[in-house]
Amino acid sequence: MRQRAARAVPGFPLTLAMTLVWLTGIVLIPMTALALRPWSLGLSGVLHSLAEPRVLAALRLSFGTAIASAVIDLPLGLLLAWVLVRYRFPGRRLLDGLIDLPFAFPTAVGGITFTALYASTGWLGAPLAAIGISIAYTPLGILVALCFVGLPFIVRTAEAVLRDLPGEVEEAAATLGARPAQIVARVVLPALFPALVTGFGLAFARAVGEYGSVIFIAGNMPMRTEIAPLMIVIRLQQFDYAGAAAIGLAMLLVSLLCLAGIAALRRRLEL
Repeated sequence: MRQRAARAVPGFPLTLAMTLVWLTGIVLIPMTALALRPWSLGLSGVLHSLAEPRVLAALRLSFGTAIASAVIDLPLGLLLAWVLVRYRFPGRRLLDGLIDLPFAFPTAVGGITFTALYASTGWLGAPLAAIGISIAYTPLGILVALCFVGLPFIVRTAEAVLRDLPGEVEEAAATLGARPAQIVARVVLPALFPALVTGFGLAFARAVGEYGSVIFIAGNMPMRTEIAPLMIVIRLQQFDYAGAAAIGLAMLLVSLLCLAGIAALRRRLEL
């Protein structure tokens, strides 16, 4: 009598059912509620809620700074990942641990810290203010905070690929006469492109919905430094739950479109 092949995951039907129930409870049901709640206003009500100048300004600011912060984090994250993987130096483990600080650091504490540092009387803000650069309570301050929270995603995704990319490949290219710039452009970066695109998408997704680290340094000035998550909170405080859900739904749809584009780009790079 032939023995049945051992399953990789014992009790697969049970584990699959538990997974689907869990995902339904924490993802599908909340997303469905978010998608349905705004329509109690009707189509015209949803469009009117989203067309308010204050809401449009908040959405532009949130998505604009999220994209900008992810773009800024790309070269910095790649550089940090390269240093951590390719070099050994005193304090390397400390630096490696600090990269993950935004994951464990309470976002509200981070926002207060940034505000204290970059205010016009802060350690970093005072010298910058002396030369006419204001960071706290400006969109630039929001950008700084979002760069902080998004950087680890790019570092960790690039680091994983660099660890699997043997240094012998770079040495072989150098032996064949390739210059350092050519090695980076034709050997290292092609292998890293899919990971960098993934890291960019993760950093962008985190930045779009970031609230705690931004709310203090932003200053929350209408039409200037109000972010979309703050507009949702304001609508909730006004008991306008459908209006808050409408903003959340708009953020969700735009984010999904952006992430779908990023995923398509990654698949194309992997071909």
